[in-house]
Amino acid sequence: EKEPPNFHVIHKVPSGDGPYVRAKHAQLVEKDPEAAIVWFWKAINSGDRVDSALKDMALVMKQMNRSEEAIEAVKSFRCLCPRNSQESLDNVLIDLYKKCGKVDEQIALLKHKLKLIYYGEAFNGKPTKTARSHGKKFQVSVKQETARVLGNLGWAYMQKSNFIGAEVVYRKAQMIDPDANKALNLSQCLINQGRFQEADAFLGQVLEQKLPGSQDQKSASRARELAARLDWRCPSP
Repeated sequence: EKEPPNFHVIHKVPSGDGPYVRAKHAQLVEKDPEAAIVWFWKAINSGDRVDSALKDMALVMKQMNRSEEAIEAVKSFRCLCPRNSQESLDNVLIDLYKKCGKVDEQIALLKHKLKLIYYGEAFNGKPTKTARSHGKKFQVSVKQETARVLGNLGWAYMQKSNFIGAEVVYRKAQMIDPDANKALNLSQCLINQGRFQEADAFLGQVLEQKLPGSQDQKSASRARELAARLDWRCPSP
């Protein structure tokens, strides 16, 4: 059965009937991830939009709890992808490492990304890049990306109970691009070190809505949870 004529437009898929398009049809219309993976492999092996096929296949595999397989696929076939797609493949790998609990690998790759930023090689040398979230496109600056990567590195250090390392990168991230989420992460990091007064200072910035994102429901809820932890740790005299 042929797809409706607007399939390519709705799902932002290139026109044609090649293996990549067939994979996207299986993924998005037929909702058949197994078939999609078969077609993604065919696309990769035939050189049909290899970078997109590899990234999309990794996402489907992740959704099917086949993240280990996705990691091996990305690592093995990224050499077939153009240079300007390597950064986004790094992001895919970081996400997969996080899913699999491979924290050491995640830390190494995040440090590599910071190195690229430091040497001006992030975004392929451009000051901004176009990102997509929930179907919407937006511009991300190098400054914002630096803070994001530092924040992710802080989270990874937290998983290793390296609270001092986490504090250093969280503070740096908050200096570069302050927001509620990073303040809450820093507050939690300080609580874990038993530095409750310092934690309370960062938490207060969120509770008083002094930072971007403070009104976000998730941040507000987390702030209340951390405040309760602090109240329990430091009861009023």
